[in-house]
This record gives sequence, structure tokens and C-alpha cells, in this order.
Amino acid sequence: MTTTPIAEEFEAHRPRLFGLAYRMLGSAEEAEDTVQDAFVRFDGPDRAHIEHPSAWLARTVTNLCLNRLTSARARREQYVGDWLPEPVITSDGALGPLESAERRDAVSMAMLVLLERLTPTERAVYVLREAFGYGHREIAGLLDLGEANCRQLYRRAVRRVAAPEGRFDPAPEQQERLVASFITAARDGDLAGLEKLLAADVTWWSDGGGKVSAARRPIEGRDKVLRFLVGGAVRFTAGFSYTAAEVNGASALVVWDGDALVGVVCLEVRDGLIAHARAVVNPDKLDFVRRQLARH
Repeated sequence: MTTTPIAEEFEAHRPRLFGLAYRMLGSAEEAEDTVQDAFVRFDGPDRAHIEHPSAWLARTVTNLCLNRLTSARARREQYVGDWLPEPVITSDGALGPLESAERRDAVSMAMLVLLERLTPTERAVYVLREAFGYGHREIAGLLDLGEANCRQLYRRAVRRVAAPEGRFDPAPEQQERLVASFITAARDGDLAGLEKLLAADVTWWSDGGGKVSAARRPIEGRDKVLRFLVGGAVRFTAGFSYTAAEVNGASALVVWDGDALVGVVCLEVRDGLIAHARAVVNPDKLDFVRRQLARH
């Protein structure tokens, strides 16, 4: 299959553009579509007039994401149950290098959920600044805003995404051990072992999107979460199998029914215990991860 010079040039930018679009949208599928829309424009008749491709593409993808976010808000207001971002396997560099705690936190499920608090423009300013290191003057140029306005939007965004209880930042090794312990307890049907892994005030969110059985409201407290895992939609002892994978920058639980991927559970650790769990079981939201796992 032959490629054109323009296509080859674009491919060099694709990973970065996907990372930008995913952080903006919280959807891997929509991020892929957005990047492809940008390529169509890049490959158009005006290509010869694009002097700085990297800046032009960042601007194009950001504006396409802003358009999508406007319509996404209305859809999410009608979403059945809790809305969670689509998970992404990050061990293959799909979201760029995540060598620091700050970079891992920036793509975590928790942060992507917090970004939903922002207006589309606040989110664009925040992502461009925090994840890609753009200066306020550069952001102003990309978004056609005044530099002072960008600074104000950024300060407001920082306040709005600040978690009231502070950010959790366990060492990757601690996270991996906790996930491994969860898998062992799940395989053995060891409820006592599972109970020891959960914080007393643990909260469990499930995103089934109305497509599969899932809790439609957050489940709060260790006892309620345990009852849910035993008798609820997840059916802790129902014969599923479990593996670990790096998802959104941290070790996470991957749930299988035979060879079929049925869920991804991202865990937040506080003081060595699971404080928050976000389970994506909507099959539509597992398509991207499913394709990633098939390539491994």
C-alpha cells in the first residue's frame, strides 16, 4: 500500500494529535475520528499554504474537539447511569511518554472525569497548557483568544479540577501489587481478602451506558461495594477471569468472560487501599482497548 508524502508527513504528527484529542474528549473512538478529520483537511488544496504544520494541526484538532464537545454535553446529559471516559492501554505509548507521576495523573480516569467540569474552552486551555506545555501566548493564537483571557481561563480551570481531598499518587509498584492482590482474591473467591483491599469509604462507579447490567449510581462504602461485587452486575464470583494491564497510566483490572473482554476497572489507591474504582463495562467503550489488546 503506497502512501503520499503528505500522508507520511501527517503520520509523524498522528500520535501527538491523538493524545490531544483524547484528553479533550475522553473518547478514544472520537479522538481517532477527529484526527482523521484533521488529515482530510491537511491533505486538501490549501496544504501548500500551511507554513507551520505542527501548529496548524494542533489548532485544527483543538477546534474540531471544541465542536464535538458542544454536542457531547447534550448527549452525556441523557446518558444512562454514570458516564466514564473510554479506557486506553498506555503501555504501548498510545498517549505519549508517561514517565512522571504528573504525566500519568494527567491521563488518569480520575483527571478525565474532573475535566468534565470545565467548559470546552477551559478544557482546551488546560490541556494545551498542562499536557503539552504550550505558553499562554501560543494558546491564545491557537484559540483566537486574548493572552490575558487565556491566563484567566487557565486559573479558573485549575481551581475547578482540584480534587477536594487531594490527588492520590501511589508508586506504580504499589498500584501493581494492589491489582495483583485483587486478581488473586477474585480468582479464589476470597471475599475476606478483597475486603482487606478496600478503604472504608471506597466508592465504585460503573459505566454500562444502558447496554449491559450495571449500577446506575455510585456505590459508597466498603460493605455496599462488597455486596455489589458478590450479587450485582459485576458478579465477583461468577467465573470471570482477570488480568492486569496499564490503563490510563496505571495498573488496572481487565475482566474477561472466556475470550471476550467485558470490562476494565481503574483503581485509585490511597494509603495502600482502594479508595475509588471506575468500571467501564459499556461494550461500545471497550472497542479501542479490545483492538489494542488484540495487537499485543
